[in-house]
Amino acid sequence: MFTFAAPVHVHAQEADPMPKTALVIHGGAGYVARESLSVQDEQDARADLNRALDAGHQVLAAGGSALDAVQAAVRVLEESPRFNAGKGAVFNADGGHELDASIMEGHTRRAGAVAGVTTVRSPITLARAVMEHSPHVMLAAQGAEAFADTRPEIERVPNDWFDTDKRRQQLDAAKRKEQAARSAGTDAADEPGKYFGTVGAVALDRHGHIAAATSTGGMTNKKWGRVGDAPIIGAGTWADRQCGVSGTGWGEFYIRNAVAHDICARVAYRGDSLGDAAEEVVNRIVTAAGGDGGAIALDVDGNIAMPFNSGTMYRGWIHPDGSRGVAIFED
Repeated sequence: MFTFAAPVHVHAQEADPMPKTALVIHGGAGYVARESLSVQDEQDARADLNRALDAGHQVLAAGGSALDAVQAAVRVLEESPRFNAGKGAVFNADGGHELDASIMEGHTRRAGAVAGVTTVRSPITLARAVMEHSPHVMLAAQGAEAFADTRPEIERVPNDWFDTDKRRQQLDAAKRKEQAARSAGTDAADEPGKYFGTVGAVALDRHGHIAAATSTGGMTNKKWGRVGDAPIIGAGTWADRQCGVSGTGWGEFYIRNAVAHDICARVAYRGDSLGDAAEEVVNRIVTAAGGDGGAIALDVDGNIAMPFNSGTMYRGWIHPDGSRGVAIFED
């Protein structure tokens, strides 16, 4: 007796290959001179990027969601003192820390964000809790802290837990520069490269769903509860059915130009390739307006774009074919 079940089954498998997954992360854009980064510092940064890739990829490889993957990757970067998020957050003008984060799921357009939190160890975890356990998208400052009080799974720490010597030195340098400008009767003007930092991730899962997440400590010496683009949906973070973006750079310009959304809108409405859309927005529109920075972007086909114009962007990627890498400088 002959059966055609096996040949048909094999043919079906060949026609329906394993769905693709992909992941891209960043640890912030800015300018870091090669000679200022020691061999050990570079090795440590690359190791942290690889740990974040491993955390996100483990979720995706097990069939998990893009949302879980970006949270897992960003959580690793928040725990590192080498990036401006979580443990490595910069100091504000008062000598404290105010942290921001956002997360978005593309196929549902669900999103959550927090701004100006001071005792939350993982702002990205709180942002997801806002998305899943509140009727709101963004909570800020004392309100976000009060919401965190209602969620026993949110780990809390004293504000000085975020202190690091490196960030203290950066604050001292910023204050000296500010004082020198004041003494000279000039403005301590903002400048390109000053707003470096931030971490983020964008993932594509085997269901074809995209999610994006971003977390930051903001800018050194920030005043008046300043909030940048990272927690603003459409500015620093965006995901839809076709595309996801996490930005890093001079936040005011990312807000004014709705950078994350604009990249994906060009893909959706004009049919631009992901690479062309990201390049146009980050390296032409933002720079023409006077800003700088970078972004990571991923589309539903697994294409990845990582444009930046700041000289440096800590980044890592895993393509659908499994190839991976991390990089810091332009090469």
